[in-house]
Amino acid sequence: MNANAIVQKLWRLCTVLRKDGITYQQYVTELTYLLFLKMMAERNRETGSLPKGMRWADLVAANGLPKLEHYRKVLVTLGATSTRLGKDDGLVLPPSDSASPDERKRYADARPLPEMVQEIFDNASTFIREPQNLTTLVTAIDELDWFSDERDQFGDLYEGLLQKNAEETKRGAGQYFTPRVLIELLVRLMQPKPGEMIQDPAAGTGGFLIAADRYMRARTDNYFDLGGKEQEFQKRHAFRGMENVPGTLRLLLMNLYLHDLDSDHVDLGDTLSDKGKGLGRADLILTNPPFGPAGGAPTRDDLSVTASVSSYQLPFVEHCIRALKPGGRAAIVVPDNVLFEDGRGKQLRQMMMNWCDLHTILRLPTGIFYAQGVKTNVIFLTRGKTETGNTKSVWIYDLRAQMPKFGKTTALTEAHFEWFEKAFGTSPHGTERGPDEGAAGRWRKFTRAEIAARSDSLDIAWLREAEEEAEEGLTEPDDIAAVILGHLQAATLEIEALMTELGDGLPEAAE
Repeated sequence: MNANAIVQKLWRLCTVLRKDGITYQQYVTELTYLLFLKMMAERNRETGSLPKGMRWADLVAANGLPKLEHYRKVLVTLGATSTRLGKDDGLVLPPSDSASPDERKRYADARPLPEMVQEIFDNASTFIREPQNLTTLVTAIDELDWFSDERDQFGDLYEGLLQKNAEETKRGAGQYFTPRVLIELLVRLMQPKPGEMIQDPAAGTGGFLIAADRYMRARTDNYFDLGGKEQEFQKRHAFRGMENVPGTLRLLLMNLYLHDLDSDHVDLGDTLSDKGKGLGRADLILTNPPFGPAGGAPTRDDLSVTASVSSYQLPFVEHCIRALKPGGRAAIVVPDNVLFEDGRGKQLRQMMMNWCDLHTILRLPTGIFYAQGVKTNVIFLTRGKTETGNTKSVWIYDLRAQMPKFGKTTALTEAHFEWFEKAFGTSPHGTERGPDEGAAGRWRKFTRAEIAARSDSLDIAWLREAEEEAEEGLTEPDDIAAVILGHLQAATLEIEALMTELGDGLPEAAE
């Protein structure tokens, strides 16, 4: 059975669990726990990683209420930092030749669970209340054929489940789920290379990091074309990320593990705090940062331009600019207000065009983000070796005007990006361009002087359409709700920007 068929079968079971009061998001979390246990059994990795009695076969063997009670115990045990694996669990002794027999025995008797296991099961608990529902889910997972043509499908399966969750939960999942077709496009255009440090400061479920890894594996015979040190770097050090939501981090860690990516440099934390500095410098940044109010200004002392901005999007862009190495490149998804906001927004754009070559802007269609009705773009930039005058011109591709009504009934596909990809050219730094198509086309060039004449606004559109008519053509209630939510979010962003600008101009209160 292929991955798509497995995804469909597992997703149909969600209707059973919905009667148990379980949401789509909770269902995917529940599947994360169960699929991890099943995957460890299928890959023969239980020995040395999971205590006896806490493995897939033990869960399958239990019946009725004892099965549910045992499952709860498994979740608590695997998430406890004090849990130890004994020598009966098949542990390997430490490699040191100088270790005494007593030291070896103590090590074998008190080795902690692997950190990866504890991170995935940290504070884990089940949402299932009816024992029969757990039995139905465990039985279905146990009976599925997980392999096709001797190829492990766990990674593809999990990605499919995450996408199904995003499609069914527009108001929540879209906060961290970027359409995979867009991710694949940005990876192809940015062309990640082995040996580069690749970063996503708003990692979500890991789509960008996994796609970049897949891109490089496909061009290096799964890294076997590389030397031993280079393979070790790709496996353990090439990818860095940060995610601020614990529940999403759990999905992220599971996704990385299923795709054979190390998670040592993927952390829980706020990129806009001092912890974000720990991400270090990057050769390539691929990210879709959160939009909207952040609940306070950044607490980092190095984000000088956006220090007083209490929304996510502007400070995240400044982080990306500062985190890039000279010559490093980035593709960043941003809402429209980043392109036109005055005050701090204008200062940030000036910084970006001075420090970087902002060579391309892609105006994205509306409706492609499951939870975001806010209009979005992708900015492509290369960090310069100096901090002045790096942007000479900006090419803009308008994929928003005169486009289909994207939503649940019309999906975004690779074919929609075909002409943009040709116009972008083969250089990740935007040095090879298709011809300017003029006012009647989608692809146009604007010089730095022309942008300056617009008061450094990058919100440039020349193709017109009756947006209201396009919105009137929507029929799905979820699509209509997403449009309404998008207008409200866009208005909130503009109000927040105005308040920030007014705040910057007010005198400080007397003490």
